[in-house]
Amino acid sequence: MTQATQNPVDIINARVPGYKDLQMLLVNQEGITEQILPMGTVGAHRCTSVIDVAGDWISLGGVDLQINGALGLAFPDLTAENAYKLQKIRQFLWDAGVDGFLPTVVTTSVEKIQRSLAVIADIIPSQQAGAKILGVHLEGPFLNYQKRGAHPAEYLLPLTINEVKRVLGDYAHIVKVITLAPELDPTGEVIPYLRSLGIIVSLGHSQATSAQGQLAFELGATMVTHAFNAMPPLHHREPGLLGAAITHPDVMCGFIADGEHVSPTMLQILLRASYQEKGLFLVSDALSPLGLPDGVYPWDNRQIEVKNGTARLADGTLSGTTLPLLVGVQNLVKWGICDVETAILLATDAPRQAIGLPGILKSQSANLWRWHWDEVNLRLKGRLETAFTQAKPAYAG
Repeated sequence: MTQATQNPVDIINARVPGYKDLQMLLVNQEGITEQILPMGTVGAHRCTSVIDVAGDWISLGGVDLQINGALGLAFPDLTAENAYKLQKIRQFLWDAGVDGFLPTVVTTSVEKIQRSLAVIADIIPSQQAGAKILGVHLEGPFLNYQKRGAHPAEYLLPLTINEVKRVLGDYAHIVKVITLAPELDPTGEVIPYLRSLGIIVSLGHSQATSAQGQLAFELGATMVTHAFNAMPPLHHREPGLLGAAITHPDVMCGFIADGEHVSPTMLQILLRASYQEKGLFLVSDALSPLGLPDGVYPWDNRQIEVKNGTARLADGTLSGTTLPLLVGVQNLVKWGICDVETAILLATDAPRQAIGLPGILKSQSANLWRWHWDEVNLRLKGRLETAFTQAKPAYAG
């Protein structure tokens, strides 16, 4: 993907997620997709360059709504001195097929949360090349102690409007999503307050029952953070928070497809029980060693060990991954959990839907990702595809 412009281009014989049959995408000299039309549309071709993708899939890049850091920088550790690293991260994610993301600030001190928010608030208005910061995801500090996972207990806070105001400070306008445990607020006041600020409420790190989850959805919560993880399991007599979420038509659940956080069998059940890309979206939940080799790395005042892309604390607690978002797309297809189109939608259109952004359509920048299904080796391969420069390999598949 690139943000340069040259001549108009027609991308032909493309499979586009959400569209039937083969399509052509007409991209103008400004890098904007002017039309998405069925192949054979009379008068659609122009005197311009043509890229024939021969039946490969063309999609927007991914959107990662839960990513905790990359290239050695954890977003809660952002400072004015290391803020320049955010541009490197944005370029790294762009090259890995991510158009936009929510830097996720996990539970830490209020001072560090606001320091990170201040840095991001300064950067958002001046973004140019690279993956776009779409806002911030606060994962905590309003989490249930019993389901805190790797979140440090000493920084967890009670869920009250006053505490929420203290955490947000002057930066509510850049917070797009906040993860909280709804059972911590018996008054039912916090979720409507957050919605009044335009903040999307996601439920997670929670012991909520099905009834408590349903009440939170009625109050305005519309998302669930990393389905299955840090919440009660599905039970035939108490379906819990997850059961309430996947049967609710207006709630979307994020999930991790690394094969460690949730087994492929349970992911298959999740997709069958929910509304697939209408009720689910992929996240990476990647930690700061994303883009670095396996090894031992600092994480707040502790250490995490990364093996084969999975990060754990010294006591074995699962803390995240170091796998890029679009690897999840490849995994879903490799495991036979869903077809190629659905897998692509789960990382591209579905997260956009979760935060109110459109999927692929005309009048958008042509930042496109090309997917090829290898019939011989039964692997899905993705690569950067631009209307203006030669495609650049990204994943071997």
